[in-house]
Order: sequence, then C-alpha cells, then structure tokens
Amino acid sequence: MDIKTASALRRLRLVSAPEAVSFLVLLVCSVLKRTTDFNAVPVMGAVHGVLFVLYVLFWADAWNRAKWGFGTAALYFVLSVLPTGGFFAERRLRREAENAVIAARARKEGVVNA
Repeated sequence: MDIKTASALRRLRLVSAPEAVSFLVLLVCSVLKRTTDFNAVPVMGAVHGVLFVLYVLFWADAWNRAKWGFGTAALYFVLSVLPTGGFFAERRLRREAENAVIAARARKEGVVNA
C-alpha cells in the first residue's frame, strides 16, 4: 500500500467515529427538541452535516485509491448513514491498516506467505 492510499484510509478512519458521535448527538437533540425547550438541532445539524460531507469526500478518495470493489465501497457508505455505523467503519479501517503494515513489514523482511 502506497503512502497516498494509507493517508486516504487514515483520513476516512479519523472522521468515522466523530461522524458517528455527531449523528447520535443529533438524534438526542432531536428528541430533546420535541420533549423540552432545549433546541440544539440547528447547531448539531450543521456539525453533523460538515462531518458527513467530509466522510463522503474521504470515502470517495479511499475508494479510488484503495481500489475497493463495489461491495466494500457500498458497505462503508451504508455504515456512514447508520447511527453507530461510523464506529464499525473505524474499527474495520484500523484493522485493514494494521494488516497492511504487517504485510509491508513481511515483504521488507522477505517473508513469503506459505
């Protein structure tokens, strides 16, 4: 994996969890708006909107650079629209990055898969 692909995956991973948190907070704010006088929906809506747009941009870049198949790309997109999906995306992307580092070290040391 080259440095640009690793960077694209890292950016997507780093925005996944905050995007998921903002989605959950937005849902809580929506409930509070209807049950109390507290209305933080405009602020949280904007925050979540920015994070979602960043996620989609980083997702498209990662799809392009990592040469994902349609199924993998679709999975990461679907995870972005589920309330807790960003947490699963972050965990999966972290595991993918760790495996890439292990594979790169093995290639560097001349270890061949048996």
